[in-house]
Amino acid sequence: MSWQIIPRTLTDLLSDPDPVKAERVMKAMFGMKKINVQGLVDAYEQ
Repeated sequence: MSWQIIPRTLTDLLSDPDPVKAERVMKAMFGMKKINVQGLVDAYEQ
């Protein structure tokens, strides 16, 4: 059996109405082997 936990923060950041912020989060996430929530928040706040 395989499953993955998706942090609530990730879904919140990706659903932001500002597409530029959401895209930065998506790009940051694709560069990670494991989800680093602080790294996603940093990309969002750039």
